[in-house]
Amino acid sequence: MPYQTVFVEFYEQVKSSINQGTFAKLTFAKTMGDTELKNIYVRLHILETGGYNFAFNTRYKSEEVESFHTIDEAFMILSSYIKNPFTSALLFTTERDLTFKVNKKNAGSLIEQLPTFKHISIEMNEMLERGIIKI
Repeated sequence: MPYQTVFVEFYEQVKSSINQGTFAKLTFAKTMGDTELKNIYVRLHILETGGYNFAFNTRYKSEEVESFHTIDEAFMILSSYIKNPFTSALLFTTERDLTFKVNKKNAGSLIEQLPTFKHISIEMNEMLERGIIKI
């Protein structure tokens, strides 16, 4: 299956994990070759208005950059990094780990594994306590 279609499905699982209150973290790793960009860590960021968005911690060889994006912006930004330079993304939830991979033939796949994290992120917990997310 083309990797773009599989990535859309993967990102829907990211949003679903937030809505279900199981999100722990999202990581983009495993680059193609030796690149300046090393990885992207995505966590939830609670807004003063009571909503949320994503905080990106983008790590380069020589620096780290933090930026904030809406859910829709995040999808556009993250999808632009698939195969340029990342070949995998990992969604960590308290129910399972979900890995998105793209191979040399541009085929995408999803691999489900037992959860690495037993606890949701601090931000996810706060969002549940404040009623920003209702499960």
